[in-house]
Amino acid sequence: MIRNVVVGKLKPGVEPSAVRPGLDAIAALPVTGCADVHVGLDAGLRAGGWDFAITSDWADAEAYRVYDLDEEHNRVRRELFDPFCEQIARVQFEL
Repeated sequence: MIRNVVVGKLKPGVEPSAVRPGLDAIAALPVTGCADVHVGLDAGLRAGGWDFAITSDWADAEAYRVYDLDEEHNRVRRELFDPFCEQIARVQFEL
């Protein structure tokens, strides 16, 4: 199983609510091989955190690769995250 973790930092002046539609869209994507997905805005419990996170678990590396190349997934990235984000960091690791 592969876990994908994404964290995002918003551009100055952008309200976290601006990415809520993107987070909801990511959570709703019907991509085969996804075992679990969680999205959320930073709870603000510690200074210096990033603004949002996405975690998803995939059956294997191939399932993750299919998701990463998925047309709708990339449209959501481009239209609902890119305009608002200063930085996005990703990591995938085996469980």
